[in-house]
Amino acid sequence: MASDPRTAICPGTYDPITYGHLDVIGRASAMYDHVIVGIVNVPWRKTQTLFDTAERVRFAENATREFGNVSVATFSNLLVDFAHERGAMAVVKGLRAISDFEYEFEMNHLNRRQAPDVESVYLMASPKYSFVRSSGVKELATFGGDIDDLVPAEVAKRLKEQLGR
Repeated sequence: MASDPRTAICPGTYDPITYGHLDVIGRASAMYDHVIVGIVNVPWRKTQTLFDTAERVRFAENATREFGNVSVATFSNLLVDFAHERGAMAVVKGLRAISDFEYEFEMNHLNRRQAPDVESVYLMASPKYSFVRSSGVKELATFGGDIDDLVPAEVAKRLKEQLGR
């Protein structure tokens, strides 16, 4: 598929989707005509996801309904290959801290080596969400912490069911 400069992908495991993710997705949707939330089927960096792919897709679809130009799809191949398949010319990711930058800097170079036509775009996390990460939310849920302002209500409910002690 020919790449479209108005289409971007926001990739991730989204295990689960957080308001930090939604902040980046929403800002990307204001920049691009079409944003694809690309959910990795089987992430290589994690041994196992808490939620299966179908549930992560449902969470993302429900959470992004307010954005009329966002769709959700899964992928199991290289991100740049997925971008080519979907006609996207950009990958949009959020950066929270220096550690995110270091990892993304490396990934950007690997991706550009594979597909120089797919641009990487980084959005700084909004201060309100700069500390939010899925693993931290899961840890809070495990120990009964308040997660209601970190994830959509549907996600908070399922986290409490899955992880609550």
